Amino acid sequence: MNKTFQKTMISGLTLAMVLGGSAAAFADGKGKGNDDKGKGRQDNDRSKYETTVKGNINVNLNIKLSFDDLKGKDVEWAQRYIASLASKRVFEGYEDGTFQPRKTISRIEALTAAVRLMGLRDQAESAEAKQANLNFKDADKLKQKYPWAVGYVSVALQNDLFSESEDMIQPEKEADRLWATTLLVKAMKLQDEAKSKMNAKLPFKDAKQIPAGSVGYVAVAVERNLVDGYEDNTFRPNKQVTRAELAALLDRTGSQLPDNASIKGTITGTVSNNLLSIKTSNNETLSVELDPGAFIFRNGLKVTAGELQTGDKAVIRTYGGKAIYVEVLNASTDSQQRVDFTATGTFNSYALNANGEIGSISINQQQASGSVTTAVYNVSSELYISGDVSQLTQGRQLELRGKDQLVHTIIIK
Repeated sequence: MNKTFQKTMISGLTLAMVLGGSAAAFADGKGKGNDDKGKGRQDNDRSKYETTVKGNINVNLNIKLSFDDLKGKDVEWAQRYIASLASKRVFEGYEDGTFQPRKTISRIEALTAAVRLMGLRDQAESAEAKQANLNFKDADKLKQKYPWAVGYVSVALQNDLFSESEDMIQPEKEADRLWATTLLVKAMKLQDEAKSKMNAKLPFKDAKQIPAGSVGYVAVAVERNLVDGYEDNTFRPNKQVTRAELAALLDRTGSQLPDNASIKGTITGTVSNNLLSIKTSNNETLSVELDPGAFIFRNGLKVTAGELQTGDKAVIRTYGGKAIYVEVLNASTDSQQRVDFTATGTFNSYALNANGEIGSISINQQQASGSVTTAVYNVSSELYISGDVSQLTQGRQLELRGKDQLVHTIIIK
């Protein structure tokens, strides 16, 4: 029985397989990176390198979405995540026009990105936040070396991104996978959910390397599809995170946070006269002008505007009234999706196969009419169970996730 529950489903994202298989970078707020001499300085004057998007009301933002150093199979997978975050001004490149995706990321950079992802950039860069008193042992060092970061640390502290026992910021310390995963779960305000999952059985071979007090945070991140393991079914909690890897984690986190600055809907026609028509979920049809340098992503590839198709479900981000980022979330001709189906209900029973593993599972589902029906699902040989296995009892609320008519994930509520 225990062997059955230890079997896990590992994602097919194998190029990087770090933090959900990807990563990214962002500006530090005042143009200073980790390089004391300024060589790693992030760009605060981007006019030489970035597409200029001019608005009608005192808006002159320079947004760079593509970087020349995103070449090579080990980092090319990250370009969508990086462009998405850059379009939201969570990440910005360096002043030399590079992104440096393979460079490890420091804690202060990761904290800055998390605060921006939460929509708190203006608050962090306000005069009040910059003057905040920080009760950390290394607060003076931060103010001297990274004065731009004071407001970000203050806001991060107010939003529980630090633990109660932390007495140092350690801005230059390189972020590892466990720390970054915990940070983003906290940014999603899921601390209570994480605490409720501290007894979860994680699917990784090196799960014992994850401290008991962090298990719930990793469990939430796995359940929310924020992180994956490596091909060898390890998590590697102490592995340092690159800028490309953090981008993936941040973008996946951001997709589950409120995003009032984006337009989501269904494309209603091909691009004509540089205008893209989209019908929103409120049945409002909009015509959005595309910026000449817009980053457009469809079916795993960067494409031209002409390759957008009627029926594509997409998200659009604009500046100054022009679309600078378009991502097709569900292509009109794409029948393959990562998660084929999701079903919820209460646990009824399961049956074992010839190998002594769960071969099928049944759940009871409440219908709109008030009646209760029992649904039976076949189970994949590579099954992952999220939650406390001992709580898999009759009447327990479950969520089943599957692909190709097979359940591959059971989430115990």
